[in-house]
Amino acid sequence: MFSDTGAKPARRGMRKLLSWSVPSPRIRLPALSSVLLFAFVLHAAVPNIAVAQPASDEDQVKAAFLFHFAQLVQWPPDAFSSGELLLCTLEDDPLYDELESTLQGRQIGSRTIRVRQVHASQAAHDCNMLVIDKTENRHLPSLLVTLRNVPVLTVGETDDFLNCGGMIRFRLVDNKLRFDINLAAADSSRLRISSQLLLLSSSVTRAAIDKGR
Repeated sequence: MFSDTGAKPARRGMRKLLSWSVPSPRIRLPALSSVLLFAFVLHAAVPNIAVAQPASDEDQVKAAFLFHFAQLVQWPPDAFSSGELLLCTLEDDPLYDELESTLQGRQIGSRTIRVRQVHASQAAHDCNMLVIDKTENRHLPSLLVTLRNVPVLTVGETDDFLNCGGMIRFRLVDNKLRFDINLAAADSSRLRISSQLLLLSSSVTRAAIDKGR
């Protein structure tokens, strides 16, 4: 799914994202200069992606990260039923609008990104990537159990996301978006995460999945 030529621009874009701070809600930046500055950073990280307004800075950064995750992860051939890479959110996830407006139709190698909203029961069959909002915390363990050993890249942000069997966890550190990786969960689903993405992560764990969940 990725190659050396595709990985290098993705890695450069990820480094730019890692240096970007999500403005604190306590700080009011001049609206125009803030939008222009962030548009420059986002376009440098993900070429040709239009910045959708209105959307939170954090959502825009997450969208750019997800694009690079798709570039730097390899799925098994049987994970795809068409020439599309299906990026899903669960119903009512506020991130959906940002993903749909900025990533819909983008190319990852020979595949086209399609953004979908799905019910949790559809995820194992309909998605290649699934973003799980923190509001799903109560249902998270059972949801990840249904995805265990299924080639769906799971991305979330709750504290116990990796221990529940999630693969990539977002977190804010000093107003900067960072991510951690559970390599054991990815391996069990036959997903190959590139060494470049592992190096850019804040931490890599092989956390054992809690079988009691």
